[in-house]
Amino acid sequence: MKITVNLDVTPQEARAFFGMPDVEPMNAMIMKEMEKRAKDSMDTLADPERMVAAWINMGGKGVEGIQALMGAAMSAGMGGAGKKK
Repeated sequence: MKITVNLDVTPQEARAFFGMPDVEPMNAMIMKEMEKRAKDSMDTLADPERMVAAWINMGGKGVEGIQALMGAAMSAGMGGAGKKK
């Protein structure tokens, strides 16, 4: 025996019916914070000095981390020809 039930409800009504929490306020808070961070990043990207400073401090490794990243990218670009054996 096969029974099919079709419900015509909104997502909010379905969540309430199944006892799930209303996530609208949390979603609004997260979206507001993401928008704020995106705007802050736009200021950094518009200023080359701040952008390079952010790259250098990325991962807490400083200039050595950037050099290692660039070296790995160049090695991969050459098909691994620059690898030490």
